[in-house]
Amino acid sequence: MSMGWLNYHHLLYFWTVARAGSIAKAGEELHLAQPTISSQLKLLEESLGHKLFERQGRKLVLTDVGRTVMRYADEIFRLGNELKNVVSGLPPGQQLRLNVGVVDVIPKLVAEQLLKPALEAGPSLRIICREGPLPKLLASLALHELDVVLADAPSSEPVSVRSFNHLLGKCGVSFFAAGELLALKENFPLSLDGAPVLLPSDESSARRSMDLWFERKGLRPVIAGDFDDSALLQAFGQRGHGVFAMPSAIEAEVERQFNCSVIGRTDEIETCFYAITVERKIRHPAVVTIAEAARSHIFGE
Repeated sequence: MSMGWLNYHHLLYFWTVARAGSIAKAGEELHLAQPTISSQLKLLEESLGHKLFERQGRKLVLTDVGRTVMRYADEIFRLGNELKNVVSGLPPGQQLRLNVGVVDVIPKLVAEQLLKPALEAGPSLRIICREGPLPKLLASLALHELDVVLADAPSSEPVSVRSFNHLLGKCGVSFFAAGELLALKENFPLSLDGAPVLLPSDESSARRSMDLWFERKGLRPVIAGDFDDSALLQAFGQRGHGVFAMPSAIEAEVERQFNCSVIGRTDEIETCFYAITVERKIRHPAVVTIAEAARSHIFGE
């Protein structure tokens, strides 16, 4: 059974008590009565399922779980202050900017799903989006022209920039078809042998993974087209020119937007997506939002 949302007011009271050393001192700092703080602490402990403090004489001492929660609370409220400072430092009426590079082989629907949570978080964000090959985007990242690069492979290019790969999530792939090719759903994946397929360009990690999968399965489909642009690939697939594959995480959106249907799936082809930054720890509040949404909703179970 999943735990509900964490009550950050309760966490703040816990954090203040732990730093102050007593409920009485925390009450003075928070301008709250001691019974109020005690009841809120109890609710937090009940929601987490663990005791966070234990009494040693007159003192409140953190339990082992309490010390773990304290470490997270320190980081949560540090990031909160950082977010406040970033936004308050903007001139009145100016939007917070996110300069993001998207590797050109990433499906447009995946890029849109990854970026959408940042836009929905508030109207004070302006996204400047650049598309291109990974080496070019990493060069822009090195010059701090970009805050983050969204990629389908980790950074390993010979670019003179110290970058860090943050895995956003991974999933299998689904195969889609339209028109007469829907009949290939029967006896999938053997039905792909000799069938027309539309594939991403040779330079993409998705293409390499698919070629290996076809080889392992002993399948020799007819390559009806190679595409750098995933939107163009999907448009041809929508017209029934060939079977095409997309990450399973966007399966429903592909079916809805391109009027096609899934004919089969496999987890043997794994697609991964990364946020690449020059920081070991993600700092930009919009990128934090993107990473959290990707891990909990887009690619989360």
